[in-house]
Amino acid sequence: MLEFDLPLAFLALPLPLLVYLLSPEFRDRGEAVRAPFFTRLVELSGKTPTSGAVILLKRGVQKIIIVLVWLLVVMALARPVWVGEPIVKETSARDMLLVVDLSGSMEARDFEGANGERVTRLDAVKQVLDEFIERRRGDRLGLAVFGNAAYPQAPFTEDYEVVRTLLSELQPRMAGPRTMIGDALGLAIRLFEASESDNKVVLMLTDGNDTGSQMPVTRAAQIAADNGITVHTIAMGDPATVGEQALDIEALEQISAITGGRFFLALDRDELGGVYDELDQIEPELIETLSYQPKRSLFHVPLAIAAALMVLLALIMLLRRRPRSAEKAHA
Repeated sequence: MLEFDLPLAFLALPLPLLVYLLSPEFRDRGEAVRAPFFTRLVELSGKTPTSGAVILLKRGVQKIIIVLVWLLVVMALARPVWVGEPIVKETSARDMLLVVDLSGSMEARDFEGANGERVTRLDAVKQVLDEFIERRRGDRLGLAVFGNAAYPQAPFTEDYEVVRTLLSELQPRMAGPRTMIGDALGLAIRLFEASESDNKVVLMLTDGNDTGSQMPVTRAAQIAADNGITVHTIAMGDPATVGEQALDIEALEQISAITGGRFFLALDRDELGGVYDELDQIEPELIETLSYQPKRSLFHVPLAIAAALMVLLALIMLLRRRPRSAEKAHA
């Protein structure tokens, strides 16, 4: 579709007509040259002198071409553009970080897999989390793990296959046997510093308690809240466990409460799957739609046509002069 970015330029169309009607006629008021041998010049030229002014009249073709050239120049000034079909682009509206506990307790075989066999807690997490990732649309996902320390595994990306592949390669104790929940939150905060999304979500899954993080859990949760990060915590395993592997439900509940998230307790694979189903409801897909129409500038087209018409006019005038020159030469 053809449009003009500066349609007000068409107001200049009648300008030549106004100049023609309002400006005075051109008259040469210079003094004539007196020649004592004027009669002899007339005889040699074969012309009969007459009184009055000589007016050079433009031919019809010249007038038409001049008018067309002016129309084309004004059209170019109006900046014509060709507007293409609307292009719609959907972009991610949320960054979601999956934080997985790889401590030694995650190798306990007290969960059932999809086929009913006994699997480790981490294997159950990977199976259910893989299904959760497969259902996601419109989010940028990232992956981090923690044990003795916290480590990033995948930056925020829309390539879910990469995240699923890295998730499948996780093993218990890869990051050490301990559980540094506070440090994992600190890593999440640093990873979100480069995020431009206004919706930042952390899904933290653990089966233990903080065993000596450099950053206290509640302090890390408060910093996350100050940075607009929502943390959903998922506790799995036996709440009755004591010692270093005890499940600190109170601390996980505090993290979620401080950041405006939710706390979930999953004692088996079915409950774990139900957690992710509920998360689908709590954190629905967010998609930002950007629509724009590509524009291609066409100002050069009328200018090129105007230039071609001027060349044509010059050729016409040149061809009309040639016969006259030939007649004079013949005479």
